[in-house]
This record gives sequence, structure tokens and C-alpha cells, in this order.
Amino acid sequence: MSLRQIIVSAPKDALPDILRQAEEHEALSTTATADLHNTDHICVHILATQDHRQALLDRLQSLMGTRDDWRITLLPVETTIPFPEKEKEEEEDDATKDARKNRGGQSREEIYNNVWKQAQTDRNYLVFVVLSTVVAAFGMIADNVAVVVGAMVIAPLLGPNLALAVGVALGDGKLMGRAITTNAAGIAVALALSLLIGAVWPVDAASKELMSRTQVGFDGMAIALASGAAAALSLVTGLSSALVGVMVAVALLPPTAAIGLFLGAGHPEFALGAALLLCVNVACVNLAAQVVMLSRGITPRTWFEKKQARRSSLINGGIWLGLLIALAVLLWVRTPVTG
Repeated sequence: MSLRQIIVSAPKDALPDILRQAEEHEALSTTATADLHNTDHICVHILATQDHRQALLDRLQSLMGTRDDWRITLLPVETTIPFPEKEKEEEEDDATKDARKNRGGQSREEIYNNVWKQAQTDRNYLVFVVLSTVVAAFGMIADNVAVVVGAMVIAPLLGPNLALAVGVALGDGKLMGRAITTNAAGIAVALALSLLIGAVWPVDAASKELMSRTQVGFDGMAIALASGAAAALSLVTGLSSALVGVMVAVALLPPTAAIGLFLGAGHPEFALGAALLLCVNVACVNLAAQVVMLSRGITPRTWFEKKQARRSSLINGGIWLGLLIALAVLLWVRTPVTG
């Protein structure tokens, strides 16, 4: 059972309402103490389970309303003794039902905090893009699978794509813009660097690792869809995403580096195939991630925000689905008929 310690710092007159919400959402324990830094405030420590955590957080935020002198902090809890018994299923309101869709997962606020940091175009992100591109480029030139896998491990392209899916699910334009900018910056740096490498370094177009990035098929589309779904699922459930990061890097970084290498070496026809593969994989990864966010109930807190998020999800999903259909038709046209 996933537990979180919710610490609420608020004015003393809010204590009865906080305690009532903790009781209604079946908190395992609730303790109120004085705030040593502000005598007019209290600190309430609430031990919450995964089943009721999101609904409790939503109610607490609504309770605070327009106040500007409160703070809610979430801390992970490894275990507690005695271990809590399995809770009974009871009748629930709509907010609790929505929260239960993400049962076993992280809260909306935890997910948002994680992807916000991952979608940052800072020095570390750009350095990892440069390093992974160099490793991937020379790995494909040398036709060395192990080196290419190494590039996949250090590639940072997972974060921005997940951030975009979360931004769409929450209708957060700022997060979506940040994710798109970071993703575009990473792909641009990888493309420019691989183009430079292809122009100054001998490129063997017969390399299997390179040529495999020019071959686009419906099997690759299925892999990209599964990769995006697994990446999003690992995020919302809080499970380790290391292996999922490798899968997504397979779908995004090597084709980008292959485009630059082929262009730099004077093989635009091969670069076109790699570009098609990149477009297919980007569309598949984002569409699958958005579907997972929707199925797990990752939505904003208020009704108005939910309405905006629903609109952005429909528009974004329509764009990705339309692009994917167009690419699928193009793949079908390009596929040679045998027999």
C-alpha cells in the first residue's frame, strides 16, 4: 500500500475543517501541532492511503480557497507499524471516484512536479542530448549495437514527451509549451550535431544500424505505441521508468541522429526514411501516453479546469490521431507489394 504524509500548515481557525476532511477520507492518523514559526498557525500531519489521497488533496485545496497563508507538503512513507488493514469499499462521491481511477498511482501534484522538472531546457538536459547523440551516431556508424544501446540509456527525450501528455491531460498551456520547447530543442541539437558528424566523418550507408532506421513498418508503429503507453503508465504509478526510458529513446533518438548522418553524408533519400520513422514514433508515443492519462483519470481539480482540459485533449488527440492515420496511409503506399 502506497502511503503519503500530508502536512498542512494553515491558520488555526481552519483546523476543524481539516480534521473533518481527514476523517471523511479515512486517514490512517491525524496529528495537529503548533507552528513554531507562526503562533497563529497549526501544522496537521495526515497519514493518507493511495485510495483517498487525491480526493483528500483536492478537498484541502478547495477548503483553503483564496487564502494565501497556507501550504500543503507531501512526503513519501516507506512503511508504518502496525501495517494498515485493507480498506473497505464504500459509496463515494464523484471526486473520490475520479481519484480512484488512478488507484495505486501518484497524485496529480506529484506527477506534475516530476514532469515539470524533466521538461526543463537547462544545461544538464542539453549536455545529455549532446552525449547521447555522439554515442548513438558513432555507434550506428560503427554498426555497434552495444554502443547504440548505451546512447539509448543516457538519452533524455522521455521527460519532455511525458510532460506534454500530462500538460494536455491537465489543460496546462504553460506545461505544454515548456514540453514542446524542450522536446524541440533536444531534437534540434541532436539533428545539428549528427549532421556535423555526418559531414566530417566517413559514413557507411550499408551499416545495419543506420539502415534499420530508414525502414518504417506497422510493426514499428506498434512498438512505439507500446513504448508510449508503458512510459506514461510508469509515470502515473510511480514505478521505475529506467527500462521505459530506454524504450522511448529507441523510438526517438536514433532516428534523429540517423537523419543528420544521412544528410551530412549526402544521402537525402535515406534521411527521408529516417524522418518518416521519427514522425511515426513521435505521434505514436504521444498518442498512447495521452490515452493512458485519460484512462487513469489524470484530470484537473476544478470543473472549469476539467472543461478546458477536455477540450485540449480532444484537439491534441485529434491532431496526433490524424497525423498517425496520414503516416499509416503513407506507409501503406510505400510498402512494396510482393507475391
